[in-house]
Amino acid sequence: MSAEPSPGARFRAAVRDERPLQVVGAINAYVARMAKATGFRAIYLSGGGVAANSLGVPDLGISGLEDVLIDVRRITDACDLPLLVDADTGWGGAFNIARTVRSLIKAGAAGLHIEDQVQAKRCGHRPGKEVVSPEEMADRVKAAVDARGDDTFVIMARTDALASEGLEKTLERAVACVEAGADMIFPEAMTDLAMYARFKEAVRVPVLANITEFGQTPLYTREELGSVGVDIVLHCCSAYRAMNAAALKTLEIIRRTGSQRDALPLMQTRADLYKYLDYHAYEQQLDRLFAAGKGK
Repeated sequence: MSAEPSPGARFRAAVRDERPLQVVGAINAYVARMAKATGFRAIYLSGGGVAANSLGVPDLGISGLEDVLIDVRRITDACDLPLLVDADTGWGGAFNIARTVRSLIKAGAAGLHIEDQVQAKRCGHRPGKEVVSPEEMADRVKAAVDARGDDTFVIMARTDALASEGLEKTLERAVACVEAGADMIFPEAMTDLAMYARFKEAVRVPVLANITEFGQTPLYTREELGSVGVDIVLHCCSAYRAMNAAALKTLEIIRRTGSQRDALPLMQTRADLYKYLDYHAYEQQLDRLFAAGKGK
């Protein structure tokens, strides 16, 4: 009997089979379940999303590996879609990066991306980012590749160098990462569609486009990105931005009116909640267990 494909193998298959692959951010296990029900074939955990939604702090390198692992385990326990994880800078030097890789594999992740910002990192779409040398970034990638054990686990290299170094040097960084063993490339905060074609031509491995709202990258469509060779289209934060906006509006309505009645159109119904949780199947199992107990 053959073993089930690993999460990494399933992520690679999804990249190969869906052109380009749509990946959506799942900030928690319930959103992961909804993403699967909606038809997505892979999901993503944002480091900035963990910082904001799980810890209530900004995306400034404050969160750590253990914070991310808590959410990874919860998501992979509840949903079998392959999960790509934002590992920031790897949370330290070579030994820290190795521990990050091994811990994420053990937690059921399909892959990670590691970036070339300094340890005191910033959101990828904010000004003032600083990057390490290309050599240090290549060493980060090598440390991740050497540690993974499972060759199907995806090591994706992210570069944030465009704003400070320009396109040509950023392309050189991406090529160096592939030479160091990176399986895929994530050029962050691109400002023009044609840039993705340059990356695809240069690296000749799958390329991810992060289409995040209110940032430096225009909201290109899946079709536009596919036309320039993008392999993965990531919507990292869309669902939780919508969730948070609806939650804030609901809180304001309750505070102002003393009732949630005017906020009902913003809410998911109890019936839909139960549908995505498969709630009734759980109840039916309880009923069978109790019936069996009564028959003794």
